Parts: sequence; structure tokens; C-alpha cells
Amino acid sequence: MILILRSMESFPLSALLRMVHIAAIVHWIGGVAFVTTVLLPAVAKRVSAEDRVHFFEEVESRFATQARLSTALAGISGFALLWQMNAWSRLLSPHYWWLHGMIAVWLLFTLMLFVLEPLFLHRWFLERARRDPAGTFRLVQRMHWILLGISTVVTLGAAAGAHGWLWFR
Repeated sequence: MILILRSMESFPLSALLRMVHIAAIVHWIGGVAFVTTVLLPAVAKRVSAEDRVHFFEEVESRFATQARLSTALAGISGFALLWQMNAWSRLLSPHYWWLHGMIAVWLLFTLMLFVLEPLFLHRWFLERARRDPAGTFRLVQRMHWILLGISTVVTLGAAAGAHGWLWFR
């Protein structure tokens, strides 16, 4: 234990922040990928059209709390990294498009999870599902694929950019 504590003395804050940031994003976007590519297709195949939305809501609500925690950690650690590395000027450069993308994806999910869903989106979703359960479920599937696609492009861009591959030179 003493060896671990001594090695932590020379452990840079930026490394710890990056570890938290990556773990939060892996959990958050990994969850979106699981819901999109595994859960939704399984629900579509095994649950009746009338019960799909209710079943999906029940299962996804368990992940929502985890997603809120993950997005909060990703945002806090991401902004702390920008501050700690004094990298604010990167926001002014198109070379770092992926940084803008990360912030945009984070803002979108954060607004959805913390603001829009609790205020009105959840009620709208349930009302729409009562009128058109099959159409609502298709909408959920389509939106998840769009969000996963955007998140994947940004994640790949961030991984490449963090290792010096800047696309717009």
C-alpha cells in the first residue's frame, strides 16, 4: 500500500482526469451501443408491439441513473482537462473539430438526461406510445442509431486527435 501511495505522489493530475474521462465515456457510449445494437433489437423480436415501449422504458430507466452519472463525470473531467492542460485555445481551431464534437455530444445527452426528459420528453414519449406504440418504438430505434453514429464518429475522431492525427491541416 505504501508503494502505491508513493507512486501516486508523482502521478500527474492530467493522467487521473483522463482515466476518469475515458472510463465515463466507455460506460456511457458503451451503454448507448448496448441499448442500440442488443437491447432494442431483442425487444423488437421478442416483445409484442403494444408492450415494447413499456418494457423498454422499464429496462432503460435502470440505465438512466448510470448514464446521468457517466455524463456528469465525462463533463466534469473533460472541462477539468481543458483547464488543467490550459487547452482552451484548441476550441478556436478547426483542427480540433473532435473536441467541439465531444462537447456537442455531451451537451445533447446532458440536456436529454437532465432537462428535456424530466421536464416533458418522458410524458410526451408515453403519450405518443399510447397512440402509436409501433411507430414510437421505431422512432426510439432510429434516434438511438443516429446518436450512436454521431457518438462513434466523434469518439474515433477524439482518439485519433488525441494521438496527433489532425484532419484539417
